[in-house]
Amino acid sequence: MRTVRPTSSARRGRGGGRRSPLLAVAAAATVLALAATGCGPEEDGAAGPTASAAASSDGTIRIPDELKDRLKEHGIDLDQWKGGEWKNWDKDQWLREAKDFVNPIIEDLWDSQRMRDADTTPDSPAGGDITVDEGITDPTPAPVKAAALGTPFHDATPESGKLLFDGPEGSMVCSATVVQDPAHPGKSNLVWTAGHCVHAGKNGGWYRNIAFVPAYNDSGLSTSELETASKEEIAPYGVWWGTEALTSDQWIAQGASVGGRGAPYDFAVLKVTPETGSGGKSLEETVGSALPVAFDAPLAREIASIRATGYPAAPPFDGQQAYRCEDAPGRLSLSQDQPTMYRIGCTMTGGSSGGGWVATGSDGKPALISNTSIGPVDGGWLSGPRLGEEAKALYDEVSAG
Repeated sequence: MRTVRPTSSARRGRGGGRRSPLLAVAAAATVLALAATGCGPEEDGAAGPTASAAASSDGTIRIPDELKDRLKEHGIDLDQWKGGEWKNWDKDQWLREAKDFVNPIIEDLWDSQRMRDADTTPDSPAGGDITVDEGITDPTPAPVKAAALGTPFHDATPESGKLLFDGPEGSMVCSATVVQDPAHPGKSNLVWTAGHCVHAGKNGGWYRNIAFVPAYNDSGLSTSELETASKEEIAPYGVWWGTEALTSDQWIAQGASVGGRGAPYDFAVLKVTPETGSGGKSLEETVGSALPVAFDAPLAREIASIRATGYPAAPPFDGQQAYRCEDAPGRLSLSQDQPTMYRIGCTMTGGSSGGGWVATGSDGKPALISNTSIGPVDGGWLSGPRLGEEAKALYDEVSAG
């Protein structure tokens, strides 16, 4: 979340048709930091399909010619990139625009140690709680202590996982959720997270080496036990690299690590592929579930309770365990000219950014209605965007891609 910072601990459509002005697109993988709890330039309007290295059913990494060409356009040699050139965060070399984002798979980059050690929050919070009170804002909710999920985590929330990525500050983390894909019922490869978990916002660009680990540390191994854990124990359902990503134009144009700027539009969708062969199974088939996304933006008073899940990594948490908060939502308005956000009491910290907010719909079934975006420096509550037409537009675009 953002503090009102990004949430993360360390921390877009396609060619052939008219491009929605609401979207900024790129092949990507990424994570937000919790000052925005998770813890760029404006979209130029250019459109075009994005590509990423993909793993075939036999585990062989195949690099599409299009990706090689796009890398060359930016003076990037694929071998040098995989050999460490991706660590070059020179401002003039940091790809910022949607059409420029690339995320080639670097097999085994996310080994057991690197996954375990990724717990950096991208930006340190600068300042206190939000002081603005424009529009309608309900009283600050009482803190709800985050409860550790029982193990295996997969039993309680098979759709949840950890998002890993690299930024200038090092290896970062966010949280994310497997969601349904309208174009591929029962076989989704889509993941929902926060916009700040894929793009640094107004003054930055796309994060690199974005990968999703469903049911991270599923058996709840302690920090000391993880020191000797295998990659399979930490990532029981594999590592899934982002091949395509969308976040809102508003996040890219306005997003910042403090003050909540861009937070009402702080959401993103990723399309992923397995690092190695998955036997031809989709992410949804692999984990056994995917949540529908509700874009009718129900009012806070119409929701009895919201369950927010994530992997908080900023103290007092260490990013290795899954937690959940449940609370009746209130309203938070950061600006009269932007949508009012949901807010709940919760003590989760940076690293939980991007984690799914789930509520029971009128049909009695759970659905994703938001994601963790921001929270105060000293913790106690979280806020997430209401998902409306902007969110649905980018979701539909990634699904159709």
